[in-house]
Amino acid sequence: SRSSLGRGRGRQAMQLDDSDGALDSWARFCALSGELVGGAGDLSVGPRLAPVVADLCARGLATLVRDYFLHNLEETFRNNAVKMFWQKFHPYSSSSAVERIKFCVQESWPEDVLSAALEDICLEKSYQEKCVLVLAHALQSYEEKAQNRKLKAVQCSSSLMPRYQLMVSSVLLTTLPLSFPEILNVYFKKKLEELNTMVDASDENDQLASHELFGRSNVSAWDSKMDIDSQETVISESCTLVKNIGKVVRDFRCLGFTSMTEDSYSSAIIWLLKSKVYELAGDDYRIPVLGSVNKWIQVVPLQFLHALLTYLGDSVDYDSGLSGLKSPLASRPSSFPGIGVPSEALLRWHMRLEYFAYETLQDLRIGKLFEIIVDYPESSPAIEDLKQCLEYTGQHSKLVDSFISSLRYRLLTAGASTNDILHQYVSTIKALRSIDPTGVFLEAVGEPIRDYLRGRKDTIKCIVTMLTDGSGGNTSGGNAGDNLLEELNRDAENQENADYDDHTNIDEKQAWLNSESWEPDPVEADPLKGSRSRRKIDILGLMVSIIGSKDQLVNEYRVMLAEKLLSKSDFDIDSDIRTLELLKIHFGESSMQKCEIMLNDLIDSKRTNSNIKTSLLNAPGTVAGQEEAEISHDVLDATIISSNFWPPIQTEDLAVPASVDKLLSDFAQRFHQIKTPRKLLWKKNLGTVKLELQFEDRSMQFTVVPVQAAIIMRFQEKPSWTSKALATEIGIPVDSLNRRIGFWTSKGVLTESVGPDADDHIFTIVDSMSDVNKNSIVNESCEAFQMNEDEGESSVASVEEQLKKEMTVYEKFIIGMLTNFGNMTLDKIHNTLKMFCAEPSYDKSLQQLQSFLSGLVSDEKLEMRDGLYLLKK
Repeated sequence: SRSSLGRGRGRQAMQLDDSDGALDSWARFCALSGELVGGAGDLSVGPRLAPVVADLCARGLATLVRDYFLHNLEETFRNNAVKMFWQKFHPYSSSSAVERIKFCVQESWPEDVLSAALEDICLEKSYQEKCVLVLAHALQSYEEKAQNRKLKAVQCSSSLMPRYQLMVSSVLLTTLPLSFPEILNVYFKKKLEELNTMVDASDENDQLASHELFGRSNVSAWDSKMDIDSQETVISESCTLVKNIGKVVRDFRCLGFTSMTEDSYSSAIIWLLKSKVYELAGDDYRIPVLGSVNKWIQVVPLQFLHALLTYLGDSVDYDSGLSGLKSPLASRPSSFPGIGVPSEALLRWHMRLEYFAYETLQDLRIGKLFEIIVDYPESSPAIEDLKQCLEYTGQHSKLVDSFISSLRYRLLTAGASTNDILHQYVSTIKALRSIDPTGVFLEAVGEPIRDYLRGRKDTIKCIVTMLTDGSGGNTSGGNAGDNLLEELNRDAENQENADYDDHTNIDEKQAWLNSESWEPDPVEADPLKGSRSRRKIDILGLMVSIIGSKDQLVNEYRVMLAEKLLSKSDFDIDSDIRTLELLKIHFGESSMQKCEIMLNDLIDSKRTNSNIKTSLLNAPGTVAGQEEAEISHDVLDATIISSNFWPPIQTEDLAVPASVDKLLSDFAQRFHQIKTPRKLLWKKNLGTVKLELQFEDRSMQFTVVPVQAAIIMRFQEKPSWTSKALATEIGIPVDSLNRRIGFWTSKGVLTESVGPDADDHIFTIVDSMSDVNKNSIVNESCEAFQMNEDEGESSVASVEEQLKKEMTVYEKFIIGMLTNFGNMTLDKIHNTLKMFCAEPSYDKSLQQLQSFLSGLVSDEKLEMRDGLYLLKK
């Protein structure tokens, strides 16, 4: 028992000795580690630290040693280096938004602050890494000895440096000021601006040298002035600038700011690229921009990134096995000027920058698409750029939504004239057809325009004018004098030829390749229209679809043609014949038969006039008759029409002077002799009269309507007339006379004064200039005055008037239906009329019926509630 008690006391003494040894070793380790970490560059503690570390590791305290040492480093790094690092940026972080702008405009800020702060913290980190290496060396030495002795030991040396790097980045990121990413963005923006300025300066020098050698030349685009080889020299000369940027990036990477740094210089490059796109694009749509942007990307951002990645050691050749798993997007490397075959990282950058450039230019052009289409086809380069951008990005829906919004706010308003809307619509069709030949997006964009135009009363008239008027339709760069119809005919021929070539001039191999490259229509496409029918976009067909039917367009054209032919003072109808032939191609000969007869009437009239004048000249007693009439037959040209084929003519009673009436009578008599049994029925209120008025001191020439000519010719009989007496003499109402005679008073030929009766004014001829009011418009030198369109009245009943007259016969049917049924919708009224109206048969369109019912509502015969028509109570 005594011996066992002695052995127990011995073991207790040994345990006390081991504990004291461990505590002693730990105390020495703490002292030495403190001396090492705070040694200010003194690494002589390393040899003394190794045995202490080995002793503690032998006691199983390796993990505790590692964690304590890292904690000591963290506290020292946090209290010294990190605190001082962030203090250098405190003036900017604590300033207001206005004060921060003042910092940004300083030339050397934030470069000087960043350089000084990075230098101090990197020195501290470099020393601490050496301290970590000292401990790692001590731990590694013990682990090697333990392995040789086949002792079990915890492997801590390999994880020591990664844990330290993680500690450094964690400390910095947890104490990061909110404004620091903004500081980094400012730094990289300034540096890239400096690089871009150097490139621009070099480009300007090249231009000056070129001007000195070759003289001044017209250069249309920025890309034609750029020499990539010369820019390569600029990038090489800016090696110092790239090295400075690379050093900052490398230092931030060492501190654990890899992601933040890449985001900063990435955003700076994107910002500079966006600024360049805006600068090159501008508001000039006649110059292509996309090629210039692509070349600038290769000159500035890619050259910079290539130099930066090479400096950082990240530029790995594409064919190198070190590149690892490659992206399929970068499977086809191309050679860039000044770079050669790029690395995969640079290829990714190129695709990223190219996509952003395309998207930025696309958004810019979409935002200005309304102005671009207004200037079309001069703006074709901008349209072509937009087409390429959309093919690259696939964001066609953005174009549709944005353009429809622009149309609603800028075009489809009450302030825009129908003619302007139609011209913009035609330009839109042409522009979008070049962007999207399938016509899918044109359907979506054009529908709001068509719906709006259907609600305008003058749409049909404007369409016909636009199609047939050479000056009004020539807005798209065609030949001078060509109307839109001729241009559309050429366009249709080109499309037909292209379509013929597509299907005939291809061999079996090409046909197979075409079938392999076939793609379905976009999801926005109308399933009722096939790809082939949609690909042939018929502009005239789209215009007709606005009206509803071709018959309405043909009727409107017939009325306008009649107005035009009746107002002609000669028989020159070559342009009208050409227009008619083009319309026959689109609408068929049967639809244009009446119009053809109208033109034939003018051709026959010219021949008949010549025959009658010849016969009157050769007839016996002609000279005596002429002296009596005082008017030669040569001055009369009659337009002889077949009234059954012309639109309804507006008639008005008019008593012409006796000499004119005698002339018309002789002409009609001779016509009856030549064209027996046909007779002439004169429409004396229609036509034009050319007059020359001779006064004491002047003569004046005018082209007027017959009523105005009859008025002024009465003043040959006596110099003064009252309005009532003159109206009775001419055979027209007094109010009509007062309206027509205003033409002569405005020209200074007549003067107006108040008579005995307030409603009966006195008109007097002005014989000399001294009697003319100073404010009157007079021309002394036989100036020809032409009648304004507003002063003339329509000689042909309009389509609306004809429709109202034709629809009047159905008014009783409609009132009877509403009496029996109470109320009915438009469709029900339309279908009922088609079903039960046999004499006369009902052949009107839904739009025509709606227009007639609107007139009945205006006349308060009907009323409309919630889409239902009912009798007015």
